Amino acid sequence: MSSAALTPPWSVHRLPRADASVFLVTGGNAGIGYFVAEQLSATGATVVLGSRNPAKAEHATASIRARVAGARVRVVRLELADLTSLRTVAESLEVERLDAVVHNAGVALDDPPREETGEGHELMFGTNHLGHFALTRWLMPLLAAAPAARVVTMGSFAAKSERLDLDDLQSRKDYRPKRAYGRSKLAQMYFGVELDRRLRAAGSPVASTVVHPGGALDSLTPSRPPVHVRTTGARLSAAPAGLLVQGKHAGAWPAVRAVLDPGVLGGQLWGPRVFGLRGEPRREAVWNHLADGSVATRLWDASRELTGVDPG
Repeated sequence: MSSAALTPPWSVHRLPRADASVFLVTGGNAGIGYFVAEQLSATGATVVLGSRNPAKAEHATASIRARVAGARVRVVRLELADLTSLRTVAESLEVERLDAVVHNAGVALDDPPREETGEGHELMFGTNHLGHFALTRWLMPLLAAAPAARVVTMGSFAAKSERLDLDDLQSRKDYRPKRAYGRSKLAQMYFGVELDRRLRAAGSPVASTVVHPGGALDSLTPSRPPVHVRTTGARLSAAPAGLLVQGKHAGAWPAVRAVLDPGVLGGQLWGPRVFGLRGEPRREAVWNHLADGSVATRLWDASRELTGVDPG
């Protein structure tokens, strides 16, 4: 009998041990990032929450420790909107290697006016994409020191219907918040795919994978007070939506699998099994527009110019 036949199928409810590993989750203090961190903590790994809000990060840490016996979880200050501050993040981790980083943190604005980072970048593009682009550059030595590190980029199902305007990446001409958010997440996903191509060309042991959470709603997410509190009313009103979408705890599953499953390879796209909206994680075909190498190259060059760094 082959060893493959003896290996049980992947299950989000039976995660493999990862006791010697160190994982960084950006935005690990809330939302999907919190559940990525909580689930990874249950494997015995050291999980670092990258957060710009110390109080929220401490609440998240306490919640994880209350639910996961012996959880090894800690916090590092992370402000993705401030590119100059990212140079010191790798040093502040105080580790010799990093086995995975989950690029999850993000800003989502619903209403005008357009906002900018301190460095003059549109806030969502500057935080969600440029911040992670630059952070990867400074983390790469730690990632390369691990035997088979992963860069896992959390995209969005909303990006599937968006297209980048390479002549207006900063949304200066026609700012629409929801569209700008979708494009910032699409830029992240292009980055994840292109990063893997460059890592393979360089012979790097680091792999880059892209995931998305499908449809993940707060109202379908179990309570983790004070990080997240779901009222009875919200639970009941959201019950019909549960036929199509899911909570943020389930939205975390594709990222968790991409970190832990050796069968997940660089350059792949993973999302929920049922219509890309809910269910256990599965591999998806890379979206046609996301596979456009010319767009990815132009975005990479623009991002390198805007940040002053090159992750690959």
